[in-house]
Amino acid sequence: MRTKTLAIVGCGKLANIVAEALIKGLLPDYKLIGTYSRTFEKAENIAKKIQDLNLNYTCKPCHSLEELLNLKPDYIVETASPTSLRELALPALKNGSSIVTLSIGAFADNDFYEKVKETATENGTRVHLASGAIGGFDVLRTVSLMEESEVTFKTKKGPNSLKNTEVYDDALQTEEREVFKGDASEAIALFPTRVNVAVAAALASTGPENVKVSINSIPDFVGDDHRIEIKSDQIHAIIDVYSKTAKIAGWSVVNTLRNITSPIAF
Repeated sequence: MRTKTLAIVGCGKLANIVAEALIKGLLPDYKLIGTYSRTFEKAENIAKKIQDLNLNYTCKPCHSLEELLNLKPDYIVETASPTSLRELALPALKNGSSIVTLSIGAFADNDFYEKVKETATENGTRVHLASGAIGGFDVLRTVSLMEESEVTFKTKKGPNSLKNTEVYDDALQTEEREVFKGDASEAIALFPTRVNVAVAAALASTGPENVKVSINSIPDFVGDDHRIEIKSDQIHAIIDVYSKTAKIAGWSVVNTLRNITSPIAF
């Protein structure tokens, strides 16, 4: 099988996990040929890690998305934000690049979701939604196909992770409180970079406008706890994942990339 070319958009901590997996030989079917980040130095840093390996190809840090797309990578890993995915998705898919993304919140916009599907179909490309900090998409999808179901999504967070949002106030440092209750579309509108997993669960099941979301702030809580519950006539399933850091999201991208090229996919 031909080695796949890979590029990264958004070169923060999660992208560095993908780069480290490449360096460790966990992604042997890929060559990282380009990086792009709004802070050029971050793109340069990851590219340098690859260059220092003295491989038989180069990894170019890019100053713009256009420059990155000109490299024509087979796959683009996007770990930046829903806004970044909205800018990237259609040009990349038209360019012949498939996408692996963590910014699933962008797909709460149904018009964008449908346009991405249409563009990918027309150009023979695909968008792979990495599981991020949650799992169980296979169960959610299966039950939703099988019969009518109800889905709820409950998240526990520490108050510091809610700073710079409309719901934060200093009282959350000492007071446990439900800070949001609504559907997944409303949640992503209020927390555009913090509830991608809720939209992912919604897309895998009954849709962003039908999944009931609640977010609870707990003093001194470290990390995130995401609990998805799906109920139908025949099935009752609960997926509950606690993660101390966001590292699992980066590793879910690595697993997605491995599944794309593996003869056996998990």
